Amino acid sequence: MRPTTDLQQLRNDFIRRFKRIGYNTTPGDAGILRILVEVSRAKRGLEIGTATGYGAIVMGLGFERNGGHLTSIDPDPKMVRAARANIRKMQLQEVVAVVTGEALKVIPKLDGPFDFVFIDAVKQAYLRYLRAVEPKLKARAIIVADNVIQFADVMQDFLDAVQNDPKYQTVIIRASDEKNDGMAVIYQGK
Repeated sequence: MRPTTDLQQLRNDFIRRFKRIGYNTTPGDAGILRILVEVSRAKRGLEIGTATGYGAIVMGLGFERNGGHLTSIDPDPKMVRAARANIRKMQLQEVVAVVTGEALKVIPKLDGPFDFVFIDAVKQAYLRYLRAVEPKLKARAIIVADNVIQFADVMQDFLDAVQNDPKYQTVIIRASDEKNDGMAVIYQGK
């Protein structure tokens, strides 16, 4: 579906004025996520950690363009309500669904396969999130993990796993100077 010019303007204005909080991804990071979604032609996405939905909205635009769907998980009911309200304002509720719950309990209940995954939740649990989603990954899936520079010490097990497993190609990128951090972009080439 191609949005109308009025809807595109509403969405551009909403994103530009979005009241981000500390848990939201930055505009630069959200932009690279959308680009990765679109160029990979991802159709089934999973986001672990929603906050108020800024990243989900920006990625959702890419999934909408691809004719796909994004499922986002967050344990905080207040954040989920805020994210859902923001998604409705963007008229993306048919493309982006937000699920309330602990990711490690929700992921096993979700239908796969997923061809795009964004991890931005409890940093010490990144490896457990990866292991939970691995059986549901489509061949050639892309996984993006946020905050891998500032929190490298608490997620070293995750970083070792994706950098040393031959089925993954991993690169650390910095798409935004705003937070002085970076993301791991992981390609599962099997």
